[in-house]
Amino acid sequence: MRDIAERIVIAGFGGQGILLAGKLLAQTGMREGFEVTWLPSYGPEMRGGTANCQVVISPNEIGAPVIEIPDVIIVFNRPSLEKFERVIKPDGLVLYDNSLIDTKPGRDDIRAYPVPATALADSLGSLKAANMVMIGAYAVASKTLTLKGVLNGIKEVISARHEKMLDVNIAAIKKGAEVAEGFK
Repeated sequence: MRDIAERIVIAGFGGQGILLAGKLLAQTGMREGFEVTWLPSYGPEMRGGTANCQVVISPNEIGAPVIEIPDVIIVFNRPSLEKFERVIKPDGLVLYDNSLIDTKPGRDDIRAYPVPATALADSLGSLKAANMVMIGAYAVASKTLTLKGVLNGIKEVISARHEKMLDVNIAAIKKGAEVAEGFK
């Protein structure tokens, strides 16, 4: 178990499952014994507008859910990369969907890894699973939460009306984890 808090920002367009991804991290963190917060934020237009959420996972009480300097950013579009890359802490972890982002992060004091989340989700039959590809990559790259915990957690956060997507989401998490195994 980590002895310090990890502050995570997940960002992209509305409709990319940003809030669900954050909810999964918070749920998994709670199940693994951490204190957690989940703070969603989205524009007035849910689909196509901006969306992000902030998740804090900590072994100790969390004073405030707002993150000024994230340890991790998980981004699904270029505007989010440009916005949050500027504020991530030095040596922070950046996971970006290089299926949709045509540039690399510009900072050389961060650990930035491309994850072809949308392409991998498409190969699994559902573009909507790109968020789960990124969460699988996060679990392996960060090592704050266990992959097993994330795989169990998805069963809790998927609503009954989306249960038919459970197998695709589990496969997507595993694909993301495979990608992260190759990070150096």
